[in-house]
Amino acid sequence: MTLLTEKQQPEKKDKKEKELGFATRAIHAGQIPDPTTGAVTIPIYQTTTYAQEAVGVHKGYTYSRTGNPTVSALEENLNELEGGAGCACFSSGMAAITAVFSTLSLGDHVLISEVVYGGTPRLCNNILSRFGIKSTYVDTSNIEATRNAITENTRLIFVETPANPTLKLSDIKALSEIKGNAKLVVDNTFLTPAIQRPIELGADIVIHSTTKYIEGHNSTIGGAVVSNSKKDNEDVKFIQNATGSILTPFNAWLTIRGLKTLELRMRKHSENAQIVAEYLEDHPKVSKVLYPGLASFSQAFLAKKQNNSKNGYGGMLAFELKGGVEAGLKFAKSLSFLTLAENLGAIETMVTHPATMTHAAMGKEAREKAGITDGLIRVSVGLEDPQDIVEDLDRAIKSATSL
Repeated sequence: MTLLTEKQQPEKKDKKEKELGFATRAIHAGQIPDPTTGAVTIPIYQTTTYAQEAVGVHKGYTYSRTGNPTVSALEENLNELEGGAGCACFSSGMAAITAVFSTLSLGDHVLISEVVYGGTPRLCNNILSRFGIKSTYVDTSNIEATRNAITENTRLIFVETPANPTLKLSDIKALSEIKGNAKLVVDNTFLTPAIQRPIELGADIVIHSTTKYIEGHNSTIGGAVVSNSKKDNEDVKFIQNATGSILTPFNAWLTIRGLKTLELRMRKHSENAQIVAEYLEDHPKVSKVLYPGLASFSQAFLAKKQNNSKNGYGGMLAFELKGGVEAGLKFAKSLSFLTLAENLGAIETMVTHPATMTHAAMGKEAREKAGITDGLIRVSVGLEDPQDIVEDLDRAIKSATSL
């Protein structure tokens, strides 16, 4: 058995004590060498159930749908990095989002950023609406518009910042000051706690698709919910158990391994993305580049204010390719080693044409209102040599636009 039951956890340090650095906590939080064997890497507890000495007498675990030591180690690690009161890890990012929305009741109202990952409105519009939960989409970067959209029944304000795929930012602190009785939920998938810590800015709940940067190697599907109150964490953990949506031990183990290099990876993702964004900004066949690290980015000041470290502005960017859908599709077919894929946040650079891929389910009018134009290309900049990334993008752009 590892350290993972509540009684076995090390005592929390007094707040006056100096907090260990992010990289140190990413490597050590929630983990000690296995007391049985001395193994430095936490074991994969690939088990369904656990022996009990007597009824109700056990070592903290009874059944792996309810809790598993490997999963608990990951939960402790993520909770420490986000600065929460508790964490629950799920079988996917959408399972994590669903768990948070499952805390709602008939007649409750949710405000959602108008630009979000396509799976979120699919869940709200096609499933939760059948249970009497109303969703309204608002530009959460506009504080006054958000304030005006809050009703007496608003229970959640769900924000993606930066937004997928337009990189639009929402001011987390300002939203926390107008939320009233609603809980502020922030999807922190794009930046991770290595760059942005929403709880410190006033968020009540932080969500991750751990599939992306947290694990970072295109090897798992997973999600996480970090709560700023024990009550919220207990509610989410109850849903995790009741719905059977806990992360698997093996995927938890792979995700723990990815977390150990999170800060290094995010710093390099940011460095490469800055180089690519600056190159694209000067390209004659690119009409617009969206990246928070550029001086031309309309919310550059907010990006700098919400970043909690010197690890840059993340690895996600988008650019507008002249020529619309036709150019976008030709561009996608012209890539050499860069990967055309509906994912992001891994060591490989991945390119997506949102209008025909991730956001194809949205009508053209709704897409354009959200800033997802026909020629928009989303790039998850990886860890390859940045010059190689630039050259492959350049070849594809020239092929798509006959430059």
